[in-house]
Amino acid sequence: MWQQRLDQIVVLMREMSSHADPQTMVRAYGERVRSIQANDGFIAVSRRGLAPGQYKVTRATAHANPIDPWKDGAKIPISTHGVLGQWIADGLPRLIQDFVVPPDDPYAPLFGAARSVAIMPQFDNGEALNMVVILKNTPNGFDPERFPELFWQSNLFGRATASLVLSKQLKEALGAIDRELRVVADIQRSLLPTELPTCVGLDIATHYQTSKQAGGDYFDFFELPGGKLGILIADVSGHGTPAAVLMAILHAIAHVNQTWTGACTETEGPEAIDPRQWMAFVNRQLCERYTRLSGTFVTAFYAVYDPASRSLTYASAGHNPPRLRMANAACALSPVGGPIGGVNGQTTSGSDDAGGVLMLPLDEAQGLPLGILPEAEYSQATITLDHGDVLVLYTDGITEAFGPAVAPSAHRELFGTERLDRTLIDPRPTAQAHLEAILASVASHAGPNGSVDDDRTLIVARVQPPKAGVAH
Repeated sequence: MWQQRLDQIVVLMREMSSHADPQTMVRAYGERVRSIQANDGFIAVSRRGLAPGQYKVTRATAHANPIDPWKDGAKIPISTHGVLGQWIADGLPRLIQDFVVPPDDPYAPLFGAARSVAIMPQFDNGEALNMVVILKNTPNGFDPERFPELFWQSNLFGRATASLVLSKQLKEALGAIDRELRVVADIQRSLLPTELPTCVGLDIATHYQTSKQAGGDYFDFFELPGGKLGILIADVSGHGTPAAVLMAILHAIAHVNQTWTGACTETEGPEAIDPRQWMAFVNRQLCERYTRLSGTFVTAFYAVYDPASRSLTYASAGHNPPRLRMANAACALSPVGGPIGGVNGQTTSGSDDAGGVLMLPLDEAQGLPLGILPEAEYSQATITLDHGDVLVLYTDGITEAFGPAVAPSAHRELFGTERLDRTLIDPRPTAQAHLEAILASVASHAGPNGSVDDDRTLIVARVQPPKAGVAH
């Protein structure tokens, strides 16, 4: 006998564990328990979210078309009278072994021919908010010795139901948030360039990957007067939606301040803003309006490339220094401008064992990240590029990509700039080829189970060789 009951309970527990919908689980549980305990019916009552003295009958065996109280609770009428209201207000478990339903009770039909009732309140945060009444059609239908366990089981099932309801609500809420984040991510990606510059003597490739659906990395290109090209890469502190919002703000400021709008002659036309001036303007806007109270900041690298002279003038606001692969192992840095601040440029040259290739960090014009001090000053430096040189701009999600841990508490090694430089050593015909090599190297370092813990953005620009018949 006990083995048969145990088998029935095993089937019940397995069935309960498979349900994701509380209404389906409650219905299945009621049917199984009714069979195991030989009950003649039940009535479920709730006063959750109602005023004192009010209650609802959420389900009953006599209901031909039960209403889902979690989906259509508003359709269930509110009651204030009858024995059900008295019992749930008392909040006490009890057995009535010789029960006769009052004929004027508003829910008398639900009791049917019941002569014994087991009243079992279900507690939530110490308060009886729900109640189950088990019905039997014979007097003395319940064993008083088993009633405490019956009451116990009823409350455990009530907690299981509440947990499933919360799980479903959480899943629905996360689904709504996920849909909103997808919209944010779509909007954010729409702010990035849809086409890459093609007419400035640079072969350009880009990669943009967020650690979450939305992120704080940003890159852009600006067509400037005189055929020059502005190149921007930036990284907002933090991750997710807050960083994405500040990224959108930075995009708006950057597009306001693309070109110098000061006085100019009709023959000269407007001139491109110096990178140091651009940084100072954006920094003031962020400090005065957006980052003053939030504690957020932005690292950025902004450069202006002049294809006529192949000169690159740049300024950095605390950003990772871009790497320059110099094919001929020779360069010349010179300071540009005066009192705005920063370190002076210097001449750097050298070579390695890889056929005269030099890896040079563009770190001669470092300044504070944007959004910290409104009066911060920025310097700039200029370097002349040669045909075949490769410029790599990146955010720290590239160099700070973690390798796998060899043990649970072991230190995880970062990808780092040395690996980045080694990846760039080999000559490749296009910027896209260099970009793909970097991403493959990062993926190999992270391992097959590596996760993207930070946004990753790459810009690779390769100076194209001169076209045949064109003097340079």
